[in-house]
Amino acid sequence: MSVEKTVAVEACGLTRVFGEEATRVEALNGIDLRINRGEFVAIMGPSGSGKSTLLHLLGGLDEPTSGSVRVDGQDLSSMSDDVITQLRRRHIGFVFQAFNLLQVLTTGENVALPLIIAGRSEAEANEQARAVLERVGIANRKDHYPTELAGGEQQRVALARALCANPILLLADEPTGNLDSRNSEQIIALLRKLVDEHDQTIVIVTHDAGHAAMADRLITLRDGRIEDKQTLPRGRSADAVLQELEPSP
Repeated sequence: MSVEKTVAVEACGLTRVFGEEATRVEALNGIDLRINRGEFVAIMGPSGSGKSTLLHLLGGLDEPTSGSVRVDGQDLSSMSDDVITQLRRRHIGFVFQAFNLLQVLTTGENVALPLIIAGRSEAEANEQARAVLERVGIANRKDHYPTELAGGEQQRVALARALCANPILLLADEPTGNLDSRNSEQIIALLRKLVDEHDQTIVIVTHDAGHAAMADRLITLRDGRIEDKQTLPRGRSADAVLQELEPSP
C-alpha cells in the first residue's frame, strides 16, 4: 500500500492581475499546483509567462487576486501580514539571482543574522550557521567578508542563509543568473544534493533546460497558465556532477 506524501505547498485557482482596464495584465490565470515534501520542482517558460510571480505567491511575498496558497496546510489568505512574515521566517527560504549579502558582515554573520532576528541566542545562531555552511561546502570561509568571495561562493552563502532555519520550502528564482557555467552547475548540484540527502523541498525558476533536468518535475508556464507538467527521469547524480567540476577559486 502506497503512503501518501505530505504536501509542502499547494496553489488552487491562483490568479494574479496587475493594473486596471488599459493597463491590466493577467500575470497568472487559474494555476493549480501541488508540491510534496522532499520534491525538487523546476519552473520554466518564456519571459513574461508568470514564473517569478508564481514563486512570489507561493512564498507569501505577494497576494493573489483570487485563489489560495497553502504552505504546510496553512492558508496564507487567512493570515495577517505579521503572521505571514513569521511564517516566512520560520518555514520558507528564498534564494535570488542577486546574492543580497550584507557587506559589513562576515559569511557566518550573514547566515546567523536571520536566526538572531527570529529570537535565537547568538551562540545558538552561530552554531546553526556553522552547521549549514558545512552542508553547502563553504564552512572554511565563515570568517571572510562577501567582497573576499567569488560569485559561486557568495551564492553558497546566500543558500546557507536561506537554509539556516530548516525551512519547509526553499524557493530559488534564477539562482545561477549571475554565475558562470561551472559555478552554476555546482549550485544546481548542491540543490539536488539537499533534496536527496536532507529531504529538502525546492522550487526553482530557471531558463536553463540542463539545470531543470536535475529536478524531479518540470512545470512549464505560458501566458500565465500551466502549459505542461512532466515527471523527469533521473540523470546524473549530484555527486557525479560535483566530481566532474573542479572547485572554482
